[in-house]
Amino acid sequence: MTCKVVVLYYSRHGTTQALARQIARGIESNANCEALLRTVAEIEGDHQPSDPVISIEELKQCDGLAMGSPVWFGNMAAPLKHFWDKTTSVWLSGDLIDKPACLFSSSSTLHGGQETTLQSMMLPLLHHGMMILGIPYSEPKLHSTQSGGTPYGATSVAHHHGNSLSADEIELAQQLGKRLAQTALKMKDN
Repeated sequence: MTCKVVVLYYSRHGTTQALARQIARGIESNANCEALLRTVAEIEGDHQPSDPVISIEELKQCDGLAMGSPVWFGNMAAPLKHFWDKTTSVWLSGDLIDKPACLFSSSSTLHGGQETTLQSMMLPLLHHGMMILGIPYSEPKLHSTQSGGTPYGATSVAHHHGNSLSADEIELAQQLGKRLAQTALKMKDN
């Protein structure tokens, strides 16, 4: 039995994408788990993503979901919100009910709105009936990080390291991905 976990993100400058890749590593550290890296289409402009754009069918068939966005004025990026605004058919069918989900975000400053962005991303997932997972304080790095990482989800502060992640950010993102995959496997077994 293979567990497919979608890592859905929007990234314009690369930091959110870097977090997505670390979450995918955490997911795939579990036997029989596959991470599907997916992004969303641009609303306008010519930014070319390096990962495939998610389809509604992929969303419906996932066993779990990690969702990430850069901080845009304390909220998720518009292209990600635009995608969720088109998921009424998934909501009506109930395909995401009782599936686990987690969140991740990046900002250019420490107090740039990471937690409000993570909370804004929770809203459509809760309406879809998903179960939100955070990072528990049993993760030692959550107590000592001087860069990213919150109990609400994995985060990165881009100005500290350019587009590269700190060791704490990498560890916390991988642990969140691992926890998501373990939960998705348990839910799929039931």
